[in-house]
Amino acid sequence: MSDITGDLSAVSEAKGGSDAARISEVKSWLTSQFEAAGKEVPSFEYTHRSITHLYNLATVSQAKSQAATIVANDFRLKASEYRAQAARIREILESAGMSQESLPSNVVSSAQVLANVANLLNIRDTELSSFLVAMGDISLRKTGVEEKRAKAQKESNALLDYTRKAIQRLTYLKKILAQLEDDVVPCESQMENWKTNLEVMAVKEEQYIQQYKKYEMLLNRVGYSPKISHRELVEMAEHLKELEKMTKPVLDTLRSYQDLPPDKALAALAIEDKKRQFASAEKYLEEVLQSALETSDE
Repeated sequence: MSDITGDLSAVSEAKGGSDAARISEVKSWLTSQFEAAGKEVPSFEYTHRSITHLYNLATVSQAKSQAATIVANDFRLKASEYRAQAARIREILESAGMSQESLPSNVVSSAQVLANVANLLNIRDTELSSFLVAMGDISLRKTGVEEKRAKAQKESNALLDYTRKAIQRLTYLKKILAQLEDDVVPCESQMENWKTNLEVMAVKEEQYIQQYKKYEMLLNRVGYSPKISHRELVEMAEHLKELEKMTKPVLDTLRSYQDLPPDKALAALAIEDKKRQFASAEKYLEEVLQSALETSDE
């Protein structure tokens, strides 16, 4: 107790007069409670928080103790009144010759049963109206309980139905999961195959793009136009064949000049003549091609 007093004094000096009053109340309350239990107050650290908590507990405990004391005194007063009333009723019954000893055993048993029923129904008399009111109240409670029970049964059935459906759904999902797990390995192999094919296709696509660009550049270089149709290409091929026929004698003549004697002047004249003929044929070929392209543009 000396440690507790010292701690309490330190807390009171630190917190002021209001805390000192609380500490005093807490001290007296703890002492009374532990002495009632035959034990000593244990030592612990007294802080402002602990004192506040203990003070609140003491306030609530004292209020409840006072309320319990009032209720207990009221019950004692009622019990004494009931005992006095029972003594008066006993005297009246004995004066009328209806004491418990003079009554038949079946009457005493019936009266005891009636008293037990009255206690069970929580009524203070044995009037028929009180019994009827109590029975009506019990009937109403019974009806309410039956309604609640029916509602609970309905909710239980609904939950049971939901549970069954959930179990069925869970079983179905487990089955689907098992099927998917079985399909994982073949699907993975198929995906790997597709991945490989996609890589090959990507390489091929790059090659085709490069080839397309190459051919496009080649077509642009030779003057190809998308407007040129197959018919016009056929006509140009026919003109080319005609030109080849026309230039073939010239080429044959040039080849025949290869057998000429090595006369430089004559050879130069022959070469110049063949050059003029070749230039004329080439010019004619360009004119034919140009006329074909103009026809295709129209």
